[in-house]
Amino acid sequence: MTRQSIPVEVKRQVDEIVERFNDEIIQDAHRFFVPRYRGLYVYLDRRDGHIVSQRGRIKYTGAMDEWEFAIFKYSSETYDPDEWMFPGSQYLNGTVEGALKACAAAYS
Repeated sequence: MTRQSIPVEVKRQVDEIVERFNDEIIQDAHRFFVPRYRGLYVYLDRRDGHIVSQRGRIKYTGAMDEWEFAIFKYSSETYDPDEWMFPGSQYLNGTVEGALKACAAAYS
């Protein structure tokens, strides 16, 4: 069985979106989002100084405006795609930017 993964060009686009979000929205050299890739998933971790914390995860579905989102729940130490009652959920629109905004608002 072949393991599916996000195409290299899509990863580049995600990296650019995250970098732009960090530069324009976060605007803090010591606090920023870092994408981490595994299979069809991009984990949106946030670095605060030397501490890296899990925030959310998006799954590539084949289109840049149809990512599936899951928030990281510290209470269960899992990513929950069914959790929609958290601060920032209103930003979720299937885009990487929407997921970043949701993560930033959920764990501000």
